[in-house]
Amino acid sequence: MDNIVTIGSNSSPDAIAAQPAASQAPADGLNVTGPAVKRIRVILANEGIPLEEGGLRLGVKGGGCSGMSYFVGFDKAPNEPDRIFEFDNVRVFVDPKSFVYLKGMTLDYEETLMRQGFNFINPNSTRSCGCGTSFSV
Repeated sequence: MDNIVTIGSNSSPDAIAAQPAASQAPADGLNVTGPAVKRIRVILANEGIPLEEGGLRLGVKGGGCSGMSYFVGFDKAPNEPDRIFEFDNVRVFVDPKSFVYLKGMTLDYEETLMRQGFNFINPNSTRSCGCGTSFSV
């Protein structure tokens, strides 16, 4: 379970174990679960970003305890070199450099009494930090 990184509030090990397996993501793309799509829709609506134009931006940047950190943002439009994935009319933008590290990943969203946030289930990650926001490959 070292390839699961949680973005959001702290979680218990039991909450992480309940997440979908990374094998659900296609090897040449990425997957976004139903709960994550639903949450992305809510956030885009709150930000005033139309589904037809904008979407969720996933990326990776250097830093963090393990060497690389995930980032999540919301953009009004994709950038020219972005890979664009669509899940139930929700678009996800990933820049080419980040895609190298996110290929085959599943993005999930969990909302329980104990925690709330996005989970990155990344088969490319060899280890992750205790804070849950960084990883290494």
